[in-house]
Amino acid sequence: MPGETPRIAYFADCFDEVNGVALTTRQFTGYARRRQLPLLLVRAASRPAEPAGGCLLLRRSRLAVTVDPDLDFDLLFLRHLRRVERAVGEFAPDFIHVTSPGDVGLLGALCSHRLGIPLSAAWHTNLHEFGAWRLSRMLSGLPSRVRPSPGWLQRWLERAALAFYRRAKVLFAPNPELVTFLERATGRKVHRMIRGVDTSLFHPGRRRRSDDVLWLGYVGRLMPEKNVRLLARVDEALARARVADYRLLIAGLGRERRWLQSRLPRAEFYGILSPERLARLYADLDLFLFPSRTDTYGNVVQEALASGTPVIVTDGGGPKFIVTEGVNALVARTDGEFIECVLRAAGDRRLLERLKAGARAWQAPSWEAVFEGMYAAWRQASK
Repeated sequence: MPGETPRIAYFADCFDEVNGVALTTRQFTGYARRRQLPLLLVRAASRPAEPAGGCLLLRRSRLAVTVDPDLDFDLLFLRHLRRVERAVGEFAPDFIHVTSPGDVGLLGALCSHRLGIPLSAAWHTNLHEFGAWRLSRMLSGLPSRVRPSPGWLQRWLERAALAFYRRAKVLFAPNPELVTFLERATGRKVHRMIRGVDTSLFHPGRRRRSDDVLWLGYVGRLMPEKNVRLLARVDEALARARVADYRLLIAGLGRERRWLQSRLPRAEFYGILSPERLARLYADLDLFLFPSRTDTYGNVVQEALASGTPVIVTDGGGPKFIVTEGVNALVARTDGEFIECVLRAAGDRRLLERLKAGARAWQAPSWEAVFEGMYAAWRQASK
């Protein structure tokens, strides 16, 4: 197959949801269709449907467990195995690609094994960290002598995840730290797969504000692993510093929303915004705050920068690899330093304007280039 376009059976655990994996899948599907590339998309659907236009939709059962507000895991999903094997066999892919060890991804990995088709896998999310936190909460009612520690759960889940990814012939990861980690753990070459930005949607020209109020904002899931409670401490610090002329805007859903609303009476809360409204929000902000330490990439950070809005991020996870510290962002090593960065930018308009100029000059990666890199990796692996 060298030089030819690989045939890909793409098993996606998310598609319609609001997260980075779903966004990447939708963009990849659109890319393949525009280029008329051979693609079979296998994903879950809310109701049964027959394959159409290169897509196989599989219904989750009533026993599906909610792992995250926008992610379910069906304990009976393997009941679709024979149907999927028939569709994959007829399509005859060169690679089966999976986005995670979710129910759809496990089905794809099993098909790869049974049909003898090379497996490709992307590490999008640190599921072992999220899973350990959620299992710890679920098991919190057990006696301490039998309750596993969060550290033990995380190590166990990490070993399980690595056992899954070691089966893949082609591996992708979103940031340099994870590339190094996976290469050491699997002994395989890992390709860095960043994410793109739709610059026709996210750009500085959408800004409509002309006032002198400082607009601060956060976009993303309102979940504990996103460290969003730090936003309440930021608000307290701004009040203590007597920075009165500011607005705090928070867009997203999650179980932390109620807690945040009770501590941030002045903040403006939005749910899931339409793409157009989200793009206007980014462009109208003066500073985008992203306190997460667990994100492997940070799509929202890229969208803010593409909108001409500088950001404050932590030194944990992938966002720090997107920004240039001191040029279009400030990078905090601790929660206390994160708050100090906000106060610095709020109190130094020259610094803020310099960061804004850096954000406007930032070159956003294109989805086209991202997927061209994936196809190059598949071609290389086929030699």
